[in-house]
Amino acid sequence: MNSGDTAWVLVSAAMVLLMTPGLAFFYGGMVRSRGVLNMLMMSLGSIGVVGVLWVLLGYSMAFGNDVGLGLLGNPAEFFGLSQVLGEDAISGTIPTMAFVGFQAMFAIITVALISGAIADRARFGPWLLFAGLWAILVYFPVAHWVFAFDSDSGTVGGWIANRLAAIDFAGGTAVHINAGAAALALALVLGKRTGWPKDPGKPHNLPFVVLGAGLLWFGWFGFNAGSALSAGTSAAVVLVNTLVATCGAMLAWLLVERIRDGHATTLGAASGIVAGLVAITPACSSVTPLGAIAVGAITGAVCALAVSLKYKFGYDDSLDVVGVHLVGGLMGTLLIGLFASSAAPAGVAGLFYGGGLDQLWRQAVGAAAVLVYSFVLSLVLALLVKAVVGFRASAEDEAVGIDETEHAETAYHFGDDRSARRSSVSADEVERKLEGSRA
Repeated sequence: MNSGDTAWVLVSAAMVLLMTPGLAFFYGGMVRSRGVLNMLMMSLGSIGVVGVLWVLLGYSMAFGNDVGLGLLGNPAEFFGLSQVLGEDAISGTIPTMAFVGFQAMFAIITVALISGAIADRARFGPWLLFAGLWAILVYFPVAHWVFAFDSDSGTVGGWIANRLAAIDFAGGTAVHINAGAAALALALVLGKRTGWPKDPGKPHNLPFVVLGAGLLWFGWFGFNAGSALSAGTSAAVVLVNTLVATCGAMLAWLLVERIRDGHATTLGAASGIVAGLVAITPACSSVTPLGAIAVGAITGAVCALAVSLKYKFGYDDSLDVVGVHLVGGLMGTLLIGLFASSAAPAGVAGLFYGGGLDQLWRQAVGAAAVLVYSFVLSLVLALLVKAVVGFRASAEDEAVGIDETEHAETAYHFGDDRSARRSSVSADEVERKLEGSRA
């Protein structure tokens, strides 16, 4: 074991966990004030559900020895994780439990990402049920495809990582395409918000959105650079690529807004940040810093245009999970086939660096497989939850506010009893002074 590598992975895991509360603020600021708590709770609920499932069978399904065709790890191999508690349980240069904890955070935030597509209209209990089923049947298998590599000890991993040899350093397919496809399926099953698109609902708290984007950006350094699983050159290159790609994407998004709408917005800057982070996630180990800027800028511009597709095709993706995560994940995954450089840690050359089309077709097959699998399974699961327990809040509950009807809470209290009494006393004092002056 290497203590420096271990420390870096443990810190990175904590940074990735912080991303889910960051996502909660990012999403929470974009919804109406009467739905912000529900948005926060959907992210927090994802932590609870997925955290428990990861210990029971998630880690085994994702990283257990393959049970056939590179599709699934053995669900019983690491049940309860007692098998990886000892000093001899080592993955590379770190304790296996450090890797277990790090990957748990990926599973958590992937599920939470989906929730943005159904803001303001999903019941909380059915969301938790869907989250658990989706983690088991969609995320854990796809994580095995993408993240489980064959080992020298004879452990067999997933088909995308090993047989297809598509590059996905930190989750462009397993996290973002996966969550984006599920978000599209849920948006179709739950239907449109009342009044949409005539009343799209403006963000109630843009400072929340910026705070969330900042927390996501900070945590994403652990998300990407932590995936090197060592504190060395690869992590350093990935960190710089993550920084500059995000900068490029933000500027490109703002430029599109300026040309299209005549002004650059705070919401656009925050959205561009997330789009850049999504795009560089699969590509951060395979491109140079100049390539990272190109990947970020291209994706930022494309995503800024893609978020309007929901109005053209009529699906109500409340917070643009499809436009940012699905489209951004696809762009980042495919652009590896163009901008990958053999000088980068991954050591693979794309089309623009003399590598031909070999890597591009591999990226396209991996992206398409995850997209189709996630969309179909998510559609089936959403329809099942809808049929068994109901998924969408009633029109009356939606009008009152999902916070009050689902959680019996409101985020903001204006004019409570104490402040009302203070206002009454102040008004009485003013009236007495006025009467005294008249007298």
